[in-house]
Amino acid sequence: MTLDLTILPLAFRFTSPGPIVFQLGPITVRWYGLLIATAVLLGVTLSQYLAKRRHVNPDLLSDLSIWLIIGAIPFARLYYVIFQWAEYARNPGKIIAIWEGGIAIHGAIIGGTLAALIFCKLKKVAFWQMADLVAPSLILGQAIGRWGNFFNSEAFGSPTNLPWKLYIPRDRRPPDFLNVEYFHPTFLYESIWDLGVFALLLTLFFRSLQQNKSKLKVGTLFLIYLAAYSLGRLWIEGLRTDSLMLGPLRIAQFISLIGIGLGILGLWWLYLKNRPLPDVVAAVDETENAG
Repeated sequence: MTLDLTILPLAFRFTSPGPIVFQLGPITVRWYGLLIATAVLLGVTLSQYLAKRRHVNPDLLSDLSIWLIIGAIPFARLYYVIFQWAEYARNPGKIIAIWEGGIAIHGAIIGGTLAALIFCKLKKVAFWQMADLVAPSLILGQAIGRWGNFFNSEAFGSPTNLPWKLYIPRDRRPPDFLNVEYFHPTFLYESIWDLGVFALLLTLFFRSLQQNKSKLKVGTLFLIYLAAYSLGRLWIEGLRTDSLMLGPLRIAQFISLIGIGLGILGLWWLYLKNRPLPDVVAAVDETENAG
């Protein structure tokens, strides 16, 4: 990343060095793949640590992570391809080229949730317990993964001349903005927002473990994640120039509104109606699975 300090004393611009970390013969290591691998490794480590603090067998989280990857990545790609089908119909060989970018986090959430539901059913453990333990890792992974968009020069926003503007190479610009060089770094906005949600979830988690602090009801962390992430994505998506569309509708904004509604409705059910979420009574056996 290069920094241009000629505009204002504290101003700078982002310029991607390109999508490739290094090449060694036929082996090409790309930033996108490296960041995803890093996010998975950190996410599994963190979720296992949180599981221990809640007296849940951490091995369950390592097993679940495999299911999440199997469910999330194909669905993230499928979701993106479906809404960009006109492009991929002309280039079917590009459908599997996930290393070039083009995955949708909402598709990953859907696929991961389905995989987690199946896993929890087979293992006879509480889905909402597992969801709480995974939520902080999930939002951290999203914060890290967004930088893949930076290196690929994609998922940027509308033109801007703000001090933190993002330079986009001409061959990566939308047809309507070929003569525009600088755009909103929406990848950065979402990464910062995700880190804020991550900090909130961890704060709530550890405060709930302290004596004389009210305990969080099972499902709270995941519901807060769902509502908080969706709130940020709702306004950030409005800045982007490459949104997946269904007619005049930005799909990500529509899904975000659903996420906000479900998160708020779930929290209302837990705390104002004072009722447990489904599956909570099947919580992990702390004696058998203590770690």
